[in-house]
Amino acid sequence: MISKLHKPKLSTVQIINMSIGFLGIQTGFALQNGNASRILQTFGADVEHLSLFWLAAPITGMIVQPIIGYYSDRTWNKIGRRKPYFLIGAILTAIALILMPNAALFTAILPPLLVGAGMLTIMDASINVTMEPFRALVADNLPSSQRSLGFSVQTFIIGFGAVIGSWLPYVLTHYFGVEGTAAEGVIPLNVIYSFYCGAGILLLSILWTVLSTKEYNPTELASFEDASQEVEVEHRSGLFAIAADFRSMPKTMKQLGVVQFFSWFALFMMWVYTTPAIAEHIFYLKGGDKSKLSMDAANWVGVLFGIYNAVSAIYALFLAKIATKFGRKQTHAFSLAMGGLGLMSIFIIKDPNLLIIPMIGVGLAWGSILAMPYAILSDSLPAKKMGVYMGIFNFFITFPQIVCGFFGGYMIKIFFDSNSVYGILLAGVFMLLGSLSVLRIKDKI
Repeated sequence: MISKLHKPKLSTVQIINMSIGFLGIQTGFALQNGNASRILQTFGADVEHLSLFWLAAPITGMIVQPIIGYYSDRTWNKIGRRKPYFLIGAILTAIALILMPNAALFTAILPPLLVGAGMLTIMDASINVTMEPFRALVADNLPSSQRSLGFSVQTFIIGFGAVIGSWLPYVLTHYFGVEGTAAEGVIPLNVIYSFYCGAGILLLSILWTVLSTKEYNPTELASFEDASQEVEVEHRSGLFAIAADFRSMPKTMKQLGVVQFFSWFALFMMWVYTTPAIAEHIFYLKGGDKSKLSMDAANWVGVLFGIYNAVSAIYALFLAKIATKFGRKQTHAFSLAMGGLGLMSIFIIKDPNLLIIPMIGVGLAWGSILAMPYAILSDSLPAKKMGVYMGIFNFFITFPQIVCGFFGGYMIKIFFDSNSVYGILLAGVFMLLGSLSVLRIKDKI
């Protein structure tokens, strides 16, 4: 019997270098989350149709991530195993970030709304190419004892990047004098310049990780004891192999899937409807020019999203220790409950400044969502299939968003007369259901 080696622990600096690419990924993702609805509405999208446009993200994620995971498991070249994929994805995402707010420039060819939706789809596909290998990279490079720490560091960097992306439009307007309003049908300059900055940050941070991080080659990975789990010899390849892996996923992964459904249904509702909900429920009560009030509301939502991401980043610094003391699933259940209560409280708030309070709860939930499910999952997966299973796990993130995208808008229209704030209330309810479902998971810690 061949003796297996222990995978060496990495220093904090090495873990940070490995995850720094997520700074740029999340800056771009936050710019999309905070401004996509505003851009699409500017180009003519109705509130009840917004969720349909947002389907681009989960649909591309469902298709792209398992495929990228499958092939990255089988890749090894001069650049590495996972690094070639997130480098190519970063370049494509940067191009999409530059083009999306400028969709009106292509009106001679296609309607701006169609161009904006197309750019959103391209951006989502590119972000998914970039994002999936990062999850697998943490599991590849870290021993089981450091994975909670690794995903927590990743969550901190994600939160920090999201703060940058969320606050860029507000900061450019209020501190650098960039125009934050524009004529009807025109994207404000602060949004356009923010997307340019996001593209630059993304490319620089990805290059940092590519140049500073070592990957284990297949022989080295096979020598470690946590790679010694038996994996059946495959007689299929490509999509057939991915389908076979999906059918044989570990029980823990299935249990986490229920939690992910409720959590990501809630998040999708929040991302789609927060801007119109805050505008209608709070800002329009002031009276005045609705166009200007909508822009003010959108800029404030960017600040609020930055706050919840800042909270998640700070929370991430303590997550590993909290999970060690109280258990990973108990920590996740508490965090989701705080997020659910926070979202539901928005329904009764009338002062924009008080919206900071529910964002604290949302930040706790978001920080845990980005770390705990992956830490729990990675201990139940065979190392040789870490990439493909991390990609397949994305199904439990994308499927609830697709369900919400198809039915969420119509639920708001039919049952709540297109009042967006009820979308936020429903998001809170689903987050609480996610909290309850966590307790069914069997976890080692």
